[in-house]
Amino acid sequence: MGEGPVESDRAAVTARIDTSVPHPARVWDYWLGGKDNYAPDREVGEEIVKVMPDLPVNARAEREFIGRAVRFLAGECGVDQFLDVGTGIPAADNTHEVAQRVNPKARIVYVDNDPIVLVHARALLVGSDEGVTDYLDADLREPEPIVREAARTLDFTRPVALMLMGVLEFVPDAAQAHASVRTLLDALPSGSYLAIAHSVRSPSMDEAAAQWNASGATTLTLRTEEQLLAFFDGLEPVEPGLVSLPRWRPDSGTSYQDRQVFQYGCVGRKP
Repeated sequence: MGEGPVESDRAAVTARIDTSVPHPARVWDYWLGGKDNYAPDREVGEEIVKVMPDLPVNARAEREFIGRAVRFLAGECGVDQFLDVGTGIPAADNTHEVAQRVNPKARIVYVDNDPIVLVHARALLVGSDEGVTDYLDADLREPEPIVREAARTLDFTRPVALMLMGVLEFVPDAAQAHASVRTLLDALPSGSYLAIAHSVRSPSMDEAAAQWNASGATTLTLRTEEQLLAFFDGLEPVEPGLVSLPRWRPDSGTSYQDRQVFQYGCVGRKP
């Protein structure tokens, strides 16, 4: 098991948590039925649900997509290394749990810059005896330190799956978002994969995003399907390509297959 910022002083980390302003990870946690959220998170979560009642569905569909994508990558694709950026608050079936059920030797590095995620990072570091899990306190907008620090745990001469689940929405500048993704992908060898889940534009989602941004929380930026596909330029999309999350390789346990979920996902292979 790797060691990192989770060993830092808990009081210093906790002091970084601003409970007066809604935070994406905590609102997501609220929609998932978690307990690691505060009154401002619940208030904005409820206000957004009034505009977009299906938004908790987006959260649940994303959790299920993570499970299916990791099982596919660890199983069919044989990937045993995962770089999960924008980890969020631990929930059921985190990346390492799913991957290490398929391959107990899988190695996972989680990355997030949210102090409340850091506080809970110990839960993310409880993996299989054979595998390795680690946590980096870092920011997607500064990818170079991520590459440098992740290389202590992951072997970048072998394929790695880069997971960006619900995090690119919070990098509003398109050039910066693309540059960050490209820097991370450039560090990975042929045979690596990129998996993205991202909120897409629709009239109700636009209204929900406006409500979110008016709350003073971290700015949320929706993107079109065309804009999301641009992150996969130069990669080989895995079937079925970019689709509403419940339509990405659904199995018998996949929820919401009968409705349009405005959270889309795609997986692509680096040739």
